[in-house]
Amino acid sequence: YRALIYPLLIREGKPTPFFTFVLALLFCVYNGYLQGRSLSNYAKYPSGWLKDPCFITGFMGWLIGMAVNIHSDQILRNLRKPGETGYKIPRGGMFEYVSGANFFGEILEWFGFALACCTLESLAFALCTLFILGSRAKQHHQ
Repeated sequence: YRALIYPLLIREGKPTPFFTFVLALLFCVYNGYLQGRSLSNYAKYPSGWLKDPCFITGFMGWLIGMAVNIHSDQILRNLRKPGETGYKIPRGGMFEYVSGANFFGEILEWFGFALACCTLESLAFALCTLFILGSRAKQHHQ
């Protein structure tokens, strides 16, 4: 969602520097490769894994996190009318509980994914997401 769909939905804003775009693209491709390789080549699951409470809880966390993330991004995209500038405080959805609802949703997604997969690679990415987006959320809150 963040790498492919979201960029197509956002309105015109500040242009992204090409170098930043390339780094983000490389990061997404490499992380996708690592997660896919980990799951397809190294992870071993028992036959009933999809019914295991750990998988179900993780999947639900991922699903709820994605819903929060997408809804929060929609609220943020609709904060300003076209041509309008200035800061506005988002209202509604999870923004009533946390100031960085979009970041919270994405963090929840990746921790849900890590719980569902139970791999070191998925946990490592969830922790990276927590530290990176957590620091961005703190900046936005301030």
